[in-house]
Amino acid sequence: MSESNSSAACMADQNGAVPGEPVKKDENSRRGNWGNQIEFVLTSVGYAVGLGNVWRFPYLCYRNGGGAFMFPYFIMLVFCGIPLFFLELSFGQFTSLGCLGVWKVSPMFKGVGYGMMVVSTYIGIYYNVVICIAFYYFFMSMTNLLPWTYCNNPWNTPDCTGVVGTPLANATFANVSAVVSGLTEIVNRTKRTSPSEEYWRNYVLNISDGIGNFGEVRLPILGCLAVSWVVVFLCLIRGVKSSGKVVYFTATFPYVVLTILFIRGITLEGAISGIKYYLTPQWEKILDAKVWGDAASQIFYSLGCAWGGLITMASYNKFHNNCFRDSIIISVTNCGTSVYAGFVIFSILGFMANHLGVDVSEVADHGPGLAFVAYPEALTLLPISPLWSLLFFFMLILLGLGTQFCLLETLVTAVVDEIGTDWIIKNKTYVTLGVAIVGFLLGVPLTTRAGIYWLLLMDNYAASFSLVVISCIMCICIMYVYGHKNYFKDVEMMLGFPPPLFFRICWKYVSPFIITFILIFTVIQYKPITYNDYVYPSWSLIIGFAMALSSVICIPIYALFKIAVSEGSTFLERLKNSVKPDPDWGPALQEHRKGRYATTGPESVEVRPLKEELKDEGKEKLKKKETEKKDEIGLTIPGSNGSTLNPTPSA
Repeated sequence: MSESNSSAACMADQNGAVPGEPVKKDENSRRGNWGNQIEFVLTSVGYAVGLGNVWRFPYLCYRNGGGAFMFPYFIMLVFCGIPLFFLELSFGQFTSLGCLGVWKVSPMFKGVGYGMMVVSTYIGIYYNVVICIAFYYFFMSMTNLLPWTYCNNPWNTPDCTGVVGTPLANATFANVSAVVSGLTEIVNRTKRTSPSEEYWRNYVLNISDGIGNFGEVRLPILGCLAVSWVVVFLCLIRGVKSSGKVVYFTATFPYVVLTILFIRGITLEGAISGIKYYLTPQWEKILDAKVWGDAASQIFYSLGCAWGGLITMASYNKFHNNCFRDSIIISVTNCGTSVYAGFVIFSILGFMANHLGVDVSEVADHGPGLAFVAYPEALTLLPISPLWSLLFFFMLILLGLGTQFCLLETLVTAVVDEIGTDWIIKNKTYVTLGVAIVGFLLGVPLTTRAGIYWLLLMDNYAASFSLVVISCIMCICIMYVYGHKNYFKDVEMMLGFPPPLFFRICWKYVSPFIITFILIFTVIQYKPITYNDYVYPSWSLIIGFAMALSSVICIPIYALFKIAVSEGSTFLERLKNSVKPDPDWGPALQEHRKGRYATTGPESVEVRPLKEELKDEGKEKLKKKETEKKDEIGLTIPGSNGSTLNPTPSA
């Protein structure tokens, strides 16, 4: 018996439960839980670690002072990133509800949840298009010669200049001379058109002359988009039960690929110069507000705060899971991955700069330009280049899928939790299929010749300052409307210990201040979006701002609606009633509704001490005996002759 108890306690620890709590396969049998905490951590790592870690962080690092940028970056991680991450994880885990259901904490603020859904919808649409392009490059890498190696293709222009010249299989002396002169021209020209850039622009995208000229749909990209959505749907067909198994591969294998590419990169000539360029600190930039703004923004956006995904993923945890520990592990892993990816990227770019005889800054890029132009071009210089290309794009696919899983699950969970019927819970797969089909159809315009313009517009506007506003209002609601003391007690009831003092201070003061700083910085540093030399027209920027506002506007609209339908004869009464926690607010399972939650909810049963229950049982038994005695007395009434009137006839 003692052995079974010890093994049960061990299993409880592995599943994130408090020792001594009964171990169940699914604590929440109606909604489901993660198979174990490793699945949750890996899924959250896959969600936080995405394409931005590879194509945005290294660029920001060298642009903002190299190694000096690491200082404000880690400061922002400690004071903003980890506290906000912990806040969202604890918020979702406490109620076991998605980004809509959690706002039972203060129903007037449910518009914040709708805003999160809108943001996740935008990101989910264009993010899968980026994944599908990575799929396309992956398939095109299955060849003996990468198609973007040379300039002798139908899509190339006379301005194209390759870094490896022309094929030398049957070259004459004149051909060799042309190769040498071509390489000399690369060094001397201030700007060149590479074969990888022309392959990207003229063949893969066949890009139009402007955002308003959609042109035809690029069928190869459309096909890859369908493949991408099918993969995402199949991995989420059983919700977290299936995605939790897939992440064992999708969240870990990118690190294997990064390590392989890193080992290959540092063995190349010129790699050290690239890494030095990446890390060499320019301490004078520490005093530049822009550096701190970029550091705060990168931490905020890369961790996925205010997308709704963190709340959703945590909602499938067991109630007593140590999400404090998880938040630190996941946040540090995310930031460590960004730094590690920088070594991989700049070792290759250093080799390329050395090969061309130019500075690293001339070959460095960020965003799609790094992933689909600069890095693929560098890969053509390596022996067995198709192999390295396959590995690189496979890594991008896995990084993207990890984030996409959570984006789709966020939307599906919000819909299922909001409807909440047994039918919708049992048929969650159909909801997932419906969301995937709608996401695919909305992504079709991004596969046209103008698709890249719209993709970048959505990336720069739909998921920018709106996330900062949503996160700031979330902090205000939890800390000041619901009340920080109430929330600290909730966390203590869930974890078994109160939030550390540092996190309490950050939640109340420091993190909201940093979020406000990010918002002000974003507004001050705003510049109209451009793509290479293309300047977006004014009407497209208006659409971009409309997309950004569409998520934020949900907050005041729903707040006014909730105030209008709340009980009360005056505006102030309705306002007070609209911000009060819903009667159902609190832990989802009755076994966890203790203390001030014991009598909350229509279906709840009052939890009382055992002594009181025994007293009540004793009183009920005593009453029952007294009732029986009265019945006996009523049945034996004395007659006039001194006998008794018995209802049972005598024989």
